[in-house]
Amino acid sequence: MSLIALDWGTTSLRAYLLDSNGNVLDKKSALLGILKVPNNDFDTAFEDTCGSWLKNGREASPILASGMIGSRQGWTEAPYVACPAGAEQLAQKLIHITTKKLRKFAIVPGISTENSTAVPDVMRGEETQIIGALDDETSSHLFVLPGTHSKWARVEQNQIVQFATFMTGEVFALLCEHSILGRTMQGRDDDVDAFRRGCDYALTQAINTAGLLQLMFSARTLALFNRVPATGLYSYLSGLLIGSEILGSQALFGEHHLVTIIAEPDLARLYQRALSVAQQRANIAAETTTPTGLFRLARASGMI
Repeated sequence: MSLIALDWGTTSLRAYLLDSNGNVLDKKSALLGILKVPNNDFDTAFEDTCGSWLKNGREASPILASGMIGSRQGWTEAPYVACPAGAEQLAQKLIHITTKKLRKFAIVPGISTENSTAVPDVMRGEETQIIGALDDETSSHLFVLPGTHSKWARVEQNQIVQFATFMTGEVFALLCEHSILGRTMQGRDDDVDAFRRGCDYALTQAINTAGLLQLMFSARTLALFNRVPATGLYSYLSGLLIGSEILGSQALFGEHHLVTIIAEPDLARLYQRALSVAQQRANIAAETTTPTGLFRLARASGMI
């Protein structure tokens, strides 16, 4: 029995055909994120992408999807499961639907938490990646999943017990495209020294300033006084924001001895570099965390 595992997000759909041991037999991707599917016809989008797999004896293969496909804007809403939550809790709360071709289709719920002042936070899709990255049942883990909205999550005994979202990627894009800081940048090359300088400034000076909003203006003044070249400002600002994110994570989770990064290779290496400036060890998870996580959830739910 094969498993069709779907990472269905806002902008793209990534599909994996897995064998009975969780090995990837084939994979596909399409620009069919939930906001890009014509007329919200998710059924047709799925068939167009994966229908060729459901032939030659695979017609009854189970299908499991995670990500924004389970949001209110997706195929059907999969309500959040409150922390602490791991594979067992998520598997019990899968949402099951039937496609037009009578295929059994399940959706992984997201996870929610609340901070000490009862303000909620959510993740949808990242929980599956974390489950796929876990390698033992007893250790304490700290994960970071960089992106538009970076997620930091603490895991104890295979359950996500605490997490927090940082809007680092979105703020960085806004500053580069719509602020005075972006106007002074020349190019977007990776300037390692400028990046490290931004990280270091955020990590070491934040306690002596009025916060990130004040720190950010340094990307303007350092250029004015020719202390950071215009070609390095993109990297400097990136380092400044990521350094501030790491400082915030330390306030929430402590200076954990090891951070596992789940991200595309280039972004993962950027965070690994920033964490080295913060004197925190970091490793990079395998790129198969999503299909592995979906396979583990399917197995926990009895789908396979």
